[in-house]
Amino acid sequence: MAASNIGMMDGAYFVGRNEILAWINTTLQLGLSKVEEAASGAVACQLMDAAHPGAVPMHKVNFDAKTEYEMIQNYKVLQDVFNKLKITKHIEVNKLTKGRPLDNLEFMQWMKRYCDSVNGGFMNSYNASERRESSKGGKETNRRTSVPSQAPAKSSSATHKAQASSHGAKKANGHAPNAPPSRSAKPSPANSAGPAYDEQITELKLLVDSLEKERDFYFSKLRDVEILCQSPEVEHLPIVNAIHKVLYAAEDDPSMMAEAQAMISQQQQSEQPMLSPILEASEERPAKQEAHKRKSISDLELEEFGMASSSRQRLSDISDVQLCGSPLTSFT
Repeated sequence: MAASNIGMMDGAYFVGRNEILAWINTTLQLGLSKVEEAASGAVACQLMDAAHPGAVPMHKVNFDAKTEYEMIQNYKVLQDVFNKLKITKHIEVNKLTKGRPLDNLEFMQWMKRYCDSVNGGFMNSYNASERRESSKGGKETNRRTSVPSQAPAKSSSATHKAQASSHGAKKANGHAPNAPPSRSAKPSPANSAGPAYDEQITELKLLVDSLEKERDFYFSKLRDVEILCQSPEVEHLPIVNAIHKVLYAAEDDPSMMAEAQAMISQQQQSEQPMLSPILEASEERPAKQEAHKRKSISDLELEEFGMASSSRQRLSDISDVQLCGSPLTSFT
């Protein structure tokens, strides 16, 4: 199904907590008041059973799971159903079993998106209470669910009887029927503010979970930078020392950042003199080569000139011999 690989920016993850709870309670005939009550995995198993009737072995589902081991067994059943239906959704069991509101909310948001994509989300003919009877703890869950539905009727009848008795007492005492009610009849502010406080607590839990995720993300990034700076190839560089100074700072000190920048600037200044002799040598090398060529050419010219002068000297010596009266010349 396309819903098995929906992204985190999909509209499914923007569905509110109250809407998710209303959908679960209506579909499975439950009375959940918090999303984290679905952390045991039994709710997710029955939601898959509602989307694919008969696909989930409900006798293996434990609605009374309290320990982490029992919850993991429920998620194993759910994973087997995913494998049978070829659903590639990854179940983060370790996070869900901890009962964190944000993780369970995201998983239930995905479950709603998936169930809505199956047969258009129409599961009106599904009898959740009957399917739960075969599960471990299913009968107790049905019993707990049926108690709140009967409580309003009982309370309304008791209230009606109390009003009737008080009305009769007023008549007997001769009081007018439109007499103002006593102060004790007003609801206490603590009881009326209870649900509001619970909602605020849940919202704060979601906020804390979100902040913890963001903290863990940035901590992992800093840890990667620290590991990279500990490599033997770069750990002795001045810029790495500056990064270490920033990472290991105990408190937010503006002078610490200035010191790190000073370390980098000192590195740049120390590298500049080391490069200048190389540049000068590279500039002087062509001039030296040209001078060497000129010297070699001049040496060749001097050698040729010397050879020529020595040959002339020999010829002059021969002529001098002839002129001085050699026996050979006198003989001729």
